[in-house]
Amino acid sequence: MIEVKPAHDFDGVATMLGPKKPESSVCWCLSWRLSSAENKALVGTERADKVRQLTRRKTAPGVLAYLDGEVVGWAGVAPRSDLHPIEHSRKIPHVDALPVWSIWCIRVRPGYRKQGITTALIDGAVDYARTSGAPAVESYPVDNGTKRVDQTMAFVGTRSMFERSGFATVAKTDSVSGGIPRIVMRLALD
Repeated sequence: MIEVKPAHDFDGVATMLGPKKPESSVCWCLSWRLSSAENKALVGTERADKVRQLTRRKTAPGVLAYLDGEVVGWAGVAPRSDLHPIEHSRKIPHVDALPVWSIWCIRVRPGYRKQGITTALIDGAVDYARTSGAPAVESYPVDNGTKRVDQTMAFVGTRSMFERSGFATVAKTDSVSGGIPRIVMRLALD
């Protein structure tokens, strides 16, 4: 059974997002959270330290999926207002003034794909946003139709992934991922 929990476990987050060598500078899912200047200023282990701080906050930086006690997936979910590049984007529009939460990154470990973990992550992220008081959740996936999405750019998700969880398209964007247009999808939380 897949269990999804708020990502307060730094080691679990590190399993999903951390580099093989601790001193390497990888995204750590900070690129969509911090301003460009903040993002560039953090290098190597400073990035891990920032994520460690985020996991200690009341609002977790995302959710983790577990299968038989082992971490197998990650979804970045937070209030859009906490995500500087999305909140201030010229390419991803604000649909309205609703203080939505955003899902901006989904990762499933190799060997665990095509087992329902992505859907569990999306649904778990929605549940976490709901229990945290979010009025709605947005995502910004590619609108790829039947076109295959390159694995390195698949972190934003696809339209069909979010449709399976009840999201509907609410706007087009000027953003692309892997050369494929992205859209704004939303799920209202009642």
